[in-house]
Order: sequence, then C-alpha cells, then structure tokens
Amino acid sequence: MTTEIDIKSLVRTIPDYPKPGIMFRDVTTLFGHPSGFRASVEQLVAPFQDQRVESVAGIEARGFILGGAAADRMHCGFVPIRKKGKLPAKAIGQEYELEYGVDVIEIHEDALSPGEPVLLVDDLIATGGTAVAAVELLRQLKAEVVGAAFVIDLPDLGGSARLTELGVPCHTLMAFEGD
Repeated sequence: MTTEIDIKSLVRTIPDYPKPGIMFRDVTTLFGHPSGFRASVEQLVAPFQDQRVESVAGIEARGFILGGAAADRMHCGFVPIRKKGKLPAKAIGQEYELEYGVDVIEIHEDALSPGEPVLLVDDLIATGGTAVAAVELLRQLKAEVVGAAFVIDLPDLGGSARLTELGVPCHTLMAFEGD
C-alpha cells in the first residue's frame, strides 16, 4: 500500500525574501525529503514518459538537481543551461529581462543535435523570462522542445502562458497564487 505524499506541504515559504513583499517558495525542503523528492521527479516527467525525449535541459541551479534526476528517470542525457561565462566550451547565449536590467544564459553550441527532442526542467516558473530564453536557446540549436516541466507555477505572473504561446506544453506540479 502506497501513501500519497502532499509534495506542496514540503515546499517552505519564506516571507520577504529576497526583498520585502516577496513570498519565496523554497524547494530545498522538498529536495531534502527522500519520498517527496522521488515523487516530485516522477510526477514531473509523467506526462512525457510516452514521448521520445533524448535529453533533459535544466536551468541553473535548481533545474540541475531536478533535471539530472529527470534525465535519469527518462534514461536520457542531461544538458545544463547556465549563467553567462560558466560553461567551459564554446557556447551560445540568450538575453532575458530581469526586473531591473538584463541577464544572459548560455548552452554549449554542440549540446544537442538538430531535431533532438528535449524536455526543459526547472523548479519554478514565474514571469517566464528565463524559461522563454531557454526555449529560444534550445531552438537556436534546432532542438525540438517537447515540453517544459516545473515543480511550482506562479500563474499570476504569466510564465506558463508565455511558454504555451510559444507552442511549448507546460506541466507544473503545484501553483501558488500571488507572487
């Protein structure tokens, strides 16, 4: 007999971090719970199990933890998407907007083959800026983005809708209203 795990209850909320008015959703408590972590990875990849996925791309940094576990579960490779200047080989970059300014994420230019089916994974989707930039990077490599999976959605901020508008199916395990 298996017991259902309420993975949402394993996510810690930290008020006023990193600045006043923000309710930070901390997944490290979920990651530290063996059954909760395993259940979240299983649920994250479940909608994509019957699809051809050859690689999982994870966005730095918590997306590395989830993406590595998801790649293992799906018996495929893992591709890191990192902050600018962190990858050792030749990389391509994509700018995205922050609340105050612009940042860049990068992927190795030889990380994926044209047409390779890839699943994008991260812990949380808010405005979707980083996720949209990641999709654009994957598409620059001519990979086929079969979907995106996140543990947490902040639907009021519209990130999932932005991915859907790009034709990327977006799967999330839970939502927190507000920001």
